[in-house]
Amino acid sequence: MTYTIQQLRDRNMIIFESVSGSNAYGTNTPESDRDIRGVFIQPLSDALRNGFVDQVSDEKNDITFYELGRFMTLAAGNNPNILELLKVPEDCVIYRHPLFVIPEYNLGDFLSKKVRWTFAGYAIDQIEKARGYNKKMNWEESQMVRKTILDFCYVLKDAGSMPVKQWLEFEVPKKLWLKTREYSQKNFGLSAIDHGHDLYAMFYNQEPSWGIVSDEEKANQVQLFSIPKGQDEVGYLYFNKDGYSSHCKKYSEYQTWLKERNPNRFKMNKAHGKNYDSKNMMHTYRLLLMAHELAKGELRVRRTPEEIEKLMKIRHGEYEYEDLLREAESLKDGLEEAFANSSLPDKPNVEKIQDMLLGMRLTWYKLEKQFNIHKDDTLQ
Repeated sequence: MTYTIQQLRDRNMIIFESVSGSNAYGTNTPESDRDIRGVFIQPLSDALRNGFVDQVSDEKNDITFYELGRFMTLAAGNNPNILELLKVPEDCVIYRHPLFVIPEYNLGDFLSKKVRWTFAGYAIDQIEKARGYNKKMNWEESQMVRKTILDFCYVLKDAGSMPVKQWLEFEVPKKLWLKTREYSQKNFGLSAIDHGHDLYAMFYNQEPSWGIVSDEEKANQVQLFSIPKGQDEVGYLYFNKDGYSSHCKKYSEYQTWLKERNPNRFKMNKAHGKNYDSKNMMHTYRLLLMAHELAKGELRVRRTPEEIEKLMKIRHGEYEYEDLLREAESLKDGLEEAFANSSLPDKPNVEKIQDMLLGMRLTWYKLEKQFNIHKDDTLQ
């Protein structure tokens, strides 16, 4: 069973809808996406026939609605994005059914010391993302190109080695007394060496019928040949297979990043020239601030004007990455003491949350009388 966003609206399944993300924090810009998050209740007949649907999103994930059961489970797990919906600023609320007041009113049953790890842990992930973005920005600066196997092949020479392409260009004419340049890697064949890991003997053939690789652009391995007896090797070649595999992985990651990156965000990061994802670093700082506030039992989504000013400076790249990293690490280290002194329970009140969920469903499905449940009971 699947739904579309429009079906949720047409069938009046939505009980809560709000603008979230940067608009809720107060850190939005004219270019910011308008993220919508909300909660719906699946019809009982659909759920009994097909099972519950966890969530419904549009193609870009700019709009996401969570089925009530999934929402309550994520909230009990202290998921940052979900908890924030329980305290979203009023100017962001698009629609709120009276039933949704129940989890908002009982926020204290959801909050626990788990928020230290869900909020701060996510923040640490954001730091790693910023580092990864830094790396990929540098990849582009160095014009990362797809390399071939031959770029990872080296010919042993004296007490060192030489790239095979360079060896073919400069050493072959001298070594084989060739007066013509009409030869290539196809004039050379490889033979395995016993106990020589990725090390091969090289042989020359006047006819270009062999080849270190069969097709330089497509090959993923060097190719071997049965060399005629009595033929002398002209050198020894080492194939850095691990280096080639690592390059292929990085190149693939880079291509995926190019395809999926947000163009406007990329332009902003290029413009400030700090080579890190400043939006991720802004979220890191905000999440760590919120983790400290949550240790005191306070969940505040909209940031103060002073905080917004600093967050926007981070977003615009007005700080050096290492300075931000040090400040983030300091906030992270301070969480140990903050949560040691916190009055938050170690775990959320799962039993109360389950009772809330049951009461809300029975009320929505109009089954209170059958189960002896009064509407006011769900608020206790």
